[in-house]
Amino acid sequence: MLVKIYTDGAARGNPDGPGGYGTVLEYVDTKGKLHKKELSQGYVRTTNNRMELMAVIAGLEALNRPCEVEVYSDSKYVVDAFNQHWVDGWLKKGWKRGKNEPVKNVDLWKRLLAAKEKHKVRFCWVKGHDGHPQNERCDTLATTAADGTELIVDEGV
Repeated sequence: MLVKIYTDGAARGNPDGPGGYGTVLEYVDTKGKLHKKELSQGYVRTTNNRMELMAVIAGLEALNRPCEVEVYSDSKYVVDAFNQHWVDGWLKKGWKRGKNEPVKNVDLWKRLLAAKEKHKVRFCWVKGHDGHPQNERCDTLATTAADGTELIVDEGV
């Protein structure tokens, strides 16, 4: 089964302001019917990159069986980490990058790797704020969550 996961993250006053993520999952069943699920959550204090990661994590964690997955994100941070094999280098170097500096958001990268483990995942970059319907919907979900009243604390910030 092919599942398409569209994601976006937002943070107000990045870094350390309120933020949120939005995720849309879509798949077409064997009868040709489109199924859609939307997820979002707001956080009191976070960063844009953490919300971009959480959007992907939420989508992958929502899957209840191994799937072929296409993740669509406007975050070069997330997409390039896999497509440019940054994650592989970070793992080899013990979560260090560049000049032996620690990788940021290791807690979420580890969670993302665990969530992606049982799936075949391909990461695709889409230009943000460019009229892509699902990306625009994710942006709305993320910003609405960031502006919401039921915000939770991001323990990683």
